[in-house]
Amino acid sequence: MPDVPDHRSPTALVTGANRGIGLEIARRLGERGVRVLLGGRDPGATAAAAAGLRGCGLDAEPLVLDVTKPDTITAAAAEVARTRGSLDILVNNAGIRVEEYGRQPSEQPLAQWRETFDTNLFGVVAVTTAFLPLIRRAEAGRIVNVSSLLASLTLHSDPDSYTYSPAFKSLPAYSASKSAVNSWTVHLAYELRDTPVKVNAVHPGYTRTAMNDGAGELDPPQGAETAVRMALLGSDGPSGGYLHLGETLPW
Repeated sequence: MPDVPDHRSPTALVTGANRGIGLEIARRLGERGVRVLLGGRDPGATAAAAAGLRGCGLDAEPLVLDVTKPDTITAAAAEVARTRGSLDILVNNAGIRVEEYGRQPSEQPLAQWRETFDTNLFGVVAVTTAFLPLIRRAEAGRIVNVSSLLASLTLHSDPDSYTYSPAFKSLPAYSASKSAVNSWTVHLAYELRDTPVKVNAVHPGYTRTAMNDGAGELDPPQGAETAVRMALLGSDGPSGGYLHLGETLPW
């Protein structure tokens, strides 16, 4: 667990936390004694999710935050600065998949590329840079970027990988956006290399969520495990990595 002052519990912000993997990440962090801020663009859904966690005895609060709207990001960062003063953990989980399975890569409309990158990459960068001053104030900040195995160019080129299939080759914008998230992770880790802050990208596993139309091999609690591990990483842990359940994945 990150080294934090004894007088308070660490605080985590999880984006896209009102359902799916994000909600399970928030739940499992809360079960470990972390104060969890559930970031979401739908105020009602986010408030309901936080209330559900509080009903389980966890310290959880909603935070309105749409990663594609700069004004909500600015307002959220100001609110956390006012109420917490710092942020120990940021989990950039919010993401979308708008492409249709079954199309060739060149058939996916450019508008879907822009929409995908707006959330999956630019949203991650915008949220991270807005909250970075608060993360720097923490004793040992942790930034976790939820990526995907589809980010791996190595595996996309390997005929033996499950990513080497018509289904996953029909998601070029999603895959490229996650590759870009990995690149952002490496660059930010380099910037913060001489600080206690650690930055890592994680693959949750092929998880059954609405994004996957219910397909997958894992349930959301299992999909949350790697992100939780990296959020609670000790001072001897890696930074600038791309990981799944303790395994380093190929770029």
